[in-house]
Amino acid sequence: MNETIEAVDDGAPWRIRATTCELLALSFSYPTGVLAEAVSTGEWAEAVREVTEALDVALSDNFSGMLAPYEVKHSEEVLHLLRVEATRLFVGAPEPVVSPYEGVHRAQADGVQALLFVNPHSMEVERFMKACGLGRPEGTNEPLDHVSTECELLEHLALRAAAAASEGAAPADPREGAPERFVPDGALPGGSPEVAYESFLEEHVRAWMPGFAEAVTAETREPFYRAAAAMLLAIVG
Repeated sequence: MNETIEAVDDGAPWRIRATTCELLALSFSYPTGVLAEAVSTGEWAEAVREVTEALDVALSDNFSGMLAPYEVKHSEEVLHLLRVEATRLFVGAPEPVVSPYEGVHRAQADGVQALLFVNPHSMEVERFMKACGLGRPEGTNEPLDHVSTECELLEHLALRAAAAASEGAAPADPREGAPERFVPDGALPGGSPEVAYESFLEEHVRAWMPGFAEAVTAETREPFYRAAAAMLLAIVG
């Protein structure tokens, strides 16, 4: 009897999660030429449809329509539009329209004042990342509870979980698969990337990102950020 048995890649679901988190991090970081090119060519929309289908989550019916206006524009024009709106939404003067930081966003939701760095949620995120062996590169001074940074943390943990599932063990070097902004130097909460991923997802990401996505949807003037918020809400809502 000649039968071919195909090996099952147990790490595939985690790699899908990692790709999804990478896409979310790119979408809510300060816009780059890479993002603008992907939006103007339709690659960003296609990538979103692929990962949401793989994760079996539904996007809003008008998702594709949100992105259509960009697909007739040059990437440089798209980059300008996204940067203007990202600055208005997430940087602002004197304050952003929608804070991209967990600690500030959760404090605002609770009706209390919060400062960057000096708030319980921001400090919890920093401790969690340090427990994962991930720190702030020397010479930088940005809070680690930014929406894109938290997505990068989940990407890193998902990549480590994928390696563990595929090979039976996590990478010996914790820097493997880590986003460049991180400087790994330690272990993982809960003893495994899977536990760390689920813990951070429940205790932090799902505690504030749905509200953040809803605020972006209500405040943005650019359809791209409405689409990005719809993706974020579909994934973590």
